[in-house]
Amino acid sequence: MFSLVILLSFLAISADADLFQFDSISNVSSYYFNYIYCNIWEGDCQPHQDDATQEVPTGDIWSGLSQYYTGMLTAWYCSLGQCCDSGDCRITNNITGLEKDLQMKLHGQHLVQSVVLKAIQGFIKNPESNKPLTLSFHGWSGTGKNFVARIVADNLYRDGIKSECVRLFIAPFHFPHARLVDVYKGQLREAIRDMVLRCSQTLFIFDEAEKLHPGLIDAIKPYMDHYDNVDGVSYRRAIFLFLSNIGGGAISEVALDFWHSGQNREDIGMEDLEHLLHAEAMEAEGGFAQSELMSGHLIDFFVPFLPLEYRHVKLCARDAYAARGLQPDERTLDEVAKAMLYVPKEEKLFSAPGCKSIPQRINFFLP
Repeated sequence: MFSLVILLSFLAISADADLFQFDSISNVSSYYFNYIYCNIWEGDCQPHQDDATQEVPTGDIWSGLSQYYTGMLTAWYCSLGQCCDSGDCRITNNITGLEKDLQMKLHGQHLVQSVVLKAIQGFIKNPESNKPLTLSFHGWSGTGKNFVARIVADNLYRDGIKSECVRLFIAPFHFPHARLVDVYKGQLREAIRDMVLRCSQTLFIFDEAEKLHPGLIDAIKPYMDHYDNVDGVSYRRAIFLFLSNIGGGAISEVALDFWHSGQNREDIGMEDLEHLLHAEAMEAEGGFAQSELMSGHLIDFFVPFLPLEYRHVKLCARDAYAARGLQPDERTLDEVAKAMLYVPKEEKLFSAPGCKSIPQRINFFLP
């Protein structure tokens, strides 16, 4: 009861001090109602992208709070039984589940399974990390970049990608106009700061990152750097994932070279690809090459997603059927896999769309 009185007193003082902008609460609520479906990857919604008022969700309610007062609120929240032994029920950090999902659900990506698990596990087990964890996923569309980002979210947070500690940004969707980049900078900085204040461990996902304006990446570069804090806020327990198609062609060439030489796909190592991806990212068009994220060497791991072969497409089809409670025979799986497009033209080795279209594709093969 005493804690409740303290909280109410704090809110009253904050209201007088204009720390809480109550007139903005309805605007924030409206935003989330409008974007509740958009914030899930394949959301079917079209905001008014020409309207500069369609802002990235920011935390006006929290922006005036220091981490000290946010900690007080968190302690009160936990006193009501809403926290777990880990301190926050929203954060699960299920490393065992992460390892299992990467092994069982992700096909043809031995490098991703190894690098992502080690990077996440090392970060979680080291609360004294001197910087946020920044991973850059590279590869063709359909090779599993979004899928792995979801697996990470599902195992680190109770509510997965929908958690209030997870934020997804899709470059052409949230930041479509170069002329509004200065507006986007402020919105993005405030959105990240707000979430870090509300969650002790946060996950930020930037899809189609190669389409980000360089100035937009540089605006949040301090949050990924080796700083104790930025304007009194520590970002060291944040995870940043950048997903892009940069380097997809180069990755495929390496995989094809291994196939031509008779070597196993699983023999491809990070030493064969990591420096190549760094060079590709430095030379690519768009925000990555021109940003301080690259020149400042702030990306901890460049994670290559290999192109998928026929056998991997069959496994994706099997999983898609299983998700619908069906158990297809080998003939059906072969029919689905054969319906996909494969490249290069001569070898027809790699699936061009990967597994991305499999869930829709199997509709044509259902009885």
